[in-house]
Amino acid sequence: MAAKLEIGKTLEDFCRPERMALIVYDMQVGITNQVKNGPAVLSKVLKVLDAARAGGFPVIFLRHLSMPRPLMGAFQLRQAMAWQRTDDPDAVHPWFLRGTPGSELVPELAPRDDEAILDKITFSAFEGTPLAMILRDLGLTSFAICGIATEIGIDPTVRHATDLGLVPVVVRDACGAGHHEAGERAMENIAFMGDAIMTDVQAITAAMTKR
Repeated sequence: MAAKLEIGKTLEDFCRPERMALIVYDMQVGITNQVKNGPAVLSKVLKVLDAARAGGFPVIFLRHLSMPRPLMGAFQLRQAMAWQRTDDPDAVHPWFLRGTPGSELVPELAPRDDEAILDKITFSAFEGTPLAMILRDLGLTSFAICGIATEIGIDPTVRHATDLGLVPVVVRDACGAGHHEAGERAMENIAFMGDAIMTDVQAITAAMTKR
């Protein structure tokens, strides 16, 4: 049976438009501005995005949203209190309300009409979104991921993907972190688990445009 399966082992095995999409994670104005090296991360993400577009790869953007206060339940308030460092739920202010400048993707990304933007309130890009259905409906078995932030959203997205039988390709130097040490720990854990392919901007852009 195994002899009949196409088991990918290398970046080149997966880096084909019929097998892999590009996911750009939470490159929003209000998030990118919070990251110390946000402009540098954006520059690298744009290189990957340009190569994906030139190579005909499906492109999907993720965007984190906050719920309006009346729709924030106990868990969401608790999480927001932790992030905003307050013990008072009445002091919580939703950071990424739909339509506010901070919730929008950075303008340099300029999503095209044939590219998707998926909104979420979770950290895994697969929870509560149609992402898995989109990839499977296209017959894809893999995705490359870049964006912000490694320790908050990229790590749980990669872990969730492997439980769904999808192979993540992590563009390590095109992933930013809000907390450097936490980001490094998350990236090292992804590499340690062994079910994701670790790559960098130079390698993946060359693979995307090689064919």
